[in-house]
Amino acid sequence: MKKISWPGATLLTPVPPAIVSCGTIEKPNAITIAWTGIINSQPPKTYISVRPERYSYNIIKESGEFIINMPTAKLVKEIDYCGCRSGANEDKFKAMNLTPYEVEGYTCPAISETPISLTCKVTQIVHLGSHDMFMADVTGVLVNENLIDEKGRLEIEKAGLMAYAHGQYFELGKKIGTFGFSVKKPNKKNKKAINKKKKAFVKRK
Repeated sequence: MKKISWPGATLLTPVPPAIVSCGTIEKPNAITIAWTGIINSQPPKTYISVRPERYSYNIIKESGEFIINMPTAKLVKEIDYCGCRSGANEDKFKAMNLTPYEVEGYTCPAISETPISLTCKVTQIVHLGSHDMFMADVTGVLVNENLIDEKGRLEIEKAGLMAYAHGQYFELGKKIGTFGFSVKKPNKKNKKAINKKKKAFVKRK
């Protein structure tokens, strides 16, 4: 299909609409950040890009810490609100009925209503242009107990997470594969089932 060529833009989608918390338990603040992701596996490192004029910018810069909270689709109003309002003018936790969750070793709280949170310590600030990038070590992960099965596996499919794409919010849909499935060899049990289906199909023909 023929492609239409546009100038360079931030059209990488989908991305996570994360609620980043900062501040303190007594005076918490939240900002919605779409420009975030993983930049290294070992040690685990992440980043968030924040405009210097945002209220959260100096809080994070001075404290050297923040927490990335991954929201559910049920929190879409809260996500949008925290991205549109400024903590300089109001308490967004109070406005959106969000509950600060105290985290050991951190001044800033996590958000109780989100199922997964990444605790982050800033290691470097990179000045880019419209945004500054806070690179950080992921020091810990907070996960709701109901997402852990009896074998200790994270059932992230039950979290009800969401995505952000080109100005729109989307609830994640059905699973269509797992990492490595395209090169994984079927086990003997699966092979027998496949062969049985093949034989049944041939007989019908």
